[in-house]
Amino acid sequence: MKSLFIAFLFFYLHPIPALSSADYDASTTVSNATDFIRTSCSATLYPDLCYASLSGHANAIRQDPARLARTAIGVSLSRARHMAAFVSNLSREADYGADPRASAALHDCFSNMGDAVDEIQGSLNQMRKLVAPGSESFRFQMGNVQTWMSAALTDEETCTDGFEDVDDGPMKTAVCERAANVKKFTSNALALVDCYAEKGMN
Repeated sequence: MKSLFIAFLFFYLHPIPALSSADYDASTTVSNATDFIRTSCSATLYPDLCYASLSGHANAIRQDPARLARTAIGVSLSRARHMAAFVSNLSREADYGADPRASAALHDCFSNMGDAVDEIQGSLNQMRKLVAPGSESFRFQMGNVQTWMSAALTDEETCTDGFEDVDDGPMKTAVCERAANVKKFTSNALALVDCYAEKGMN
């Protein structure tokens, strides 16, 4: 009985604080942002992957299509960089191997991925300097971003072309599967860029 009284006294003196309007607004903002991201991702070829990769950035994205596109580009850049590093490590190992076709394919893939990284980085830099939508400068800047992201996607696709003549094996499978995954992120980012460019130019 005494312990119950002490517990009652503790909660009486230290009541559980109610959610403030600020807490409620913050949770509502995040909820609205995730809904915005999910809806926007429906315009991409890989909507589930799009949402999974961007929903964690809801606080930063909010309901801003420019931030959404910029964040998607940043995610694709990170994936491309990891892929370039992965292929670089494999190519160094392949230089000591017995299959010259595999070695050549890896070096070509690394070169293409390096180009893709540069192009995505250029796109991200341009997105960080955007002027107000509707102007000719905005149209020019978004044209650059679309061109570079398209080029990056092409380079990522070209990465695996040389592996057609390489015998099937764990290395070939790993490279092709990872490259295919990177292309999905770049494709999604390009789709979100296209959506934002279309809205901003109308």
